[in-house]
Amino acid sequence: MLLDAALLSTGIDDVPATARDLEARGYAGVWASEADHDPFLPLLSAAQATTRLQVGTGIAVAFARSPMTLAMTAHDLQRYSRGRFVLGLGTQIKPHIERRFSMPWSAPVSRMREYIAALRAIWATWQDGTPLRFEGEHYRHTLMTPMFSPAAHEWGAPPVYLAAVGPAMTRLAGEAADGLLVHGFTTERYLRERTLPALEEGLAAEGRTRAEVTVSFPGLVVSGRTDAERAKAAAAVKATIAFYGSTPAYRPVLELHGWEGLADELHTLSVSRREDKWTAMRDLVDDEVLGTFAVVADPDEVGPQVLARYGGLVDRFSVYASYPAARDLWDPLLTAFG
Repeated sequence: MLLDAALLSTGIDDVPATARDLEARGYAGVWASEADHDPFLPLLSAAQATTRLQVGTGIAVAFARSPMTLAMTAHDLQRYSRGRFVLGLGTQIKPHIERRFSMPWSAPVSRMREYIAALRAIWATWQDGTPLRFEGEHYRHTLMTPMFSPAAHEWGAPPVYLAAVGPAMTRLAGEAADGLLVHGFTTERYLRERTLPALEEGLAAEGRTRAEVTVSFPGLVVSGRTDAERAKAAAAVKATIAFYGSTPAYRPVLELHGWEGLADELHTLSVSRREDKWTAMRDLVDDEVLGTFAVVADPDEVGPQVLARYGGLVDRFSVYASYPAARDLWDPLLTAFG
């Protein structure tokens, strides 16, 4: 299992220095998410500042962009990074696609299947000279002239990883993607009983093997060197669990553990007009729920607990810490990973 890091966990002000430090510490890769920053620009800086580190989006919102736009960005980043770029895609949810990005929403699994196929058709045109003749239900790409065709490069098309929570999208990752980005709102039990079996179904449908798909997991971790630090970390991670748990798309994770009532309460609060709703939602997440979703441990014990929970299940792990944490807090984790 390889250990990655969240590139933007300490901000965007000095990405090159952050990337160089993470590479020197021994991390295998870095992920940039599309939350409060663009996910691509920091990766360009990170790639230019390093020589070994893999750089990837975890995730970029596919449905906020045309496949052509995203294909160009990914093609360039693969070239600039000399083959170290991973395009991690996610769907987001309907309200964000329609109301935040002002883009159309439709059946996400079939649309994502077509999106990945469109990307690969475009890349084949640029890399291999294959005529562009992609016509689907959602996307149509049939025009590519020399002026707008980037030159082929020796590193080829980047791998495509797909973020998934539900079984249908997870099966699609097994059928069509190079990797699966497991959502941070995932428990060890859900990973074993729902995620990996669905992935295997998708692999089997296309005659693929588990070795052909990389499983990457940003796991929630609560840690700190003092009681005050650990308490602050626990409150922040509880708030993260509450936020995701309030979304109907993530309800199956809570249902597996018999926490349907918690899902109902969180969703009701999330759509209420209460001024303190986010704090109230956080306070609904008790220590049992926290410990089920997150590794809760002193810094020296984080590594052994991560390996005990997820060793043999995932190929890459990164810390999902929704609170400020010094980079050296995770040095024992690096040591445990060897």
